[in-house]
Amino acid sequence: MPFLQNVWYMAAWEEELAAGSTIGRTIVDRQVVLWRDADGTPSALLDRCPHRLVPLHKGDVKDGALVCGYHGLGFDPAGKCVINPHGRPTESLCVPSFPCVIEHEIVWIWIGDPARASRSEIPDLSFIGGSPRHGISRGYMPTAAAHQLLTDNILDLSHADYLHPDTLGGGSISRSKPVVSRGAGHSLRVSWTALDEEPLPIMRPNLGCDRADMWTDVLWYPNGVMVLSITAAPAGTDPETGIKTVNAHIMTPETDTQTHYFYCNSRNFRTDDEEYNNQRAAALRRAFELEDKPIVEAQQRSLGNRNFMEMRPALLPIDAGSVAARRIYGALLTEQMDTLFAVRSASSFI
Repeated sequence: MPFLQNVWYMAAWEEELAAGSTIGRTIVDRQVVLWRDADGTPSALLDRCPHRLVPLHKGDVKDGALVCGYHGLGFDPAGKCVINPHGRPTESLCVPSFPCVIEHEIVWIWIGDPARASRSEIPDLSFIGGSPRHGISRGYMPTAAAHQLLTDNILDLSHADYLHPDTLGGGSISRSKPVVSRGAGHSLRVSWTALDEEPLPIMRPNLGCDRADMWTDVLWYPNGVMVLSITAAPAGTDPETGIKTVNAHIMTPETDTQTHYFYCNSRNFRTDDEEYNNQRAAALRRAFELEDKPIVEAQQRSLGNRNFMEMRPALLPIDAGSVAARRIYGALLTEQMDTLFAVRSASSFI
């Protein structure tokens, strides 16, 4: 299965990549090494030394270069060989590089055409950096499932009523109709409005009421970034006086059947309570790792290498958001392939 190339993919949380360190990851079937020099500037290269094809993430960062741990060849952020203890550095020793930046406390990588890599294309996740220390938590959950299956999971939140009944369920989403709309660019929004319902179990203690109005919103981007917000207030009151959580669920494809799942949760209540923050983070981690992950991985095993939509699943109205997102993604893939074909065809006549 092909992947979108000309988008920013989340490669790591910033704290995963300390100054002077390296990480080896596969992003959309490309083995890459992420590294930061002593001043913290991030870089990304193909994770393969051109000499003996050893993964470069096994090496060290020294004097602004990534040095292979096998025979000491060193490469600058552009992939140029700048250290060769065995002779003169040559063009044949260069390594492909990829644009890499840090924004919103996230390390982003651009796999496609470097000339198109504009920071303005990174989705707005400014809530991450603007959250109090004890008002946010985050995690990383490698998952043995295709990225679109995990995206489907967030775009149809009715699953929470059955998979997470003690934390994120309660039945209100299943009783609400999803409203799907197009956002800016190629983004997609799915919203649910639940009035005079039982509060979500995880929010009930902080609402102090038995009936609530709740507004849930998911904003999806084709690079796998999803921003999920939930606002809850006592039934019949102003939503501005209620409590709110803003979350990121980010699905970066690793391979056809493996995904890097990054997530974080922020809120506007009890943001100075470290113990509560830890308890909430643990509850969400259990929901994701012990409930979402096993069932989506089981879904992938059932599918094997077959395409989900080609299996003709019995779709329901609750699938409106995920189907719309898959159509947008498919159209962008077709556009990408058409452009690539046109470029190759033109070059064949030169």
